[in-house]
Amino acid sequence: MRILGIDPGLATMGWGVIETDGYRDRLVNYGALITYPKDTFPTRLGSLYQGVKGLIDTFKPDEIAFEELFFSKNITTGIQVAGARGVALAACQSYTDKLYEYTPMQIKQAITGYGNAEKKQMQMMVRMRLGLTEVPKPDDAADAVACAITHAHAGVQREQFRIK
Repeated sequence: MRILGIDPGLATMGWGVIETDGYRDRLVNYGALITYPKDTFPTRLGSLYQGVKGLIDTFKPDEIAFEELFFSKNITTGIQVAGARGVALAACQSYTDKLYEYTPMQIKQAITGYGNAEKKQMQMMVRMRLGLTEVPKPDDAADAVACAITHAHAGVQREQFRIK
């Protein structure tokens, strides 16, 4: 199975693609879609939409997993990131209805065994689990890869994480 993991963001939307047989995972590719503050909000959303469509066309994932949004301080930033998530979801939904979502704590628990793991611990475990020589960069890409790994090992519980 091929899984596209997405870490939603307006300035940087991380993505990672893995292939799994349910036991072993293999990294296919990763990266980030970048938008620029000088551009208008609609332009940035359009760029992200086209970028996600491009990822889908390139990698043809069987399922797509998102990291759930978490923000607590700046509501304006939260609304903009939610807009970015929305266009990513729209792009993905036009391709498949196999869309899933995991909280940051669920991803940390799945990757490190500890739901409050530090970012460095997460990155090192992603590197080790995939047998990589270095941690995927930027951090948003590493988070997206971790999300894809989490989904790969959700097993029979997978359906409870389907986005409804």
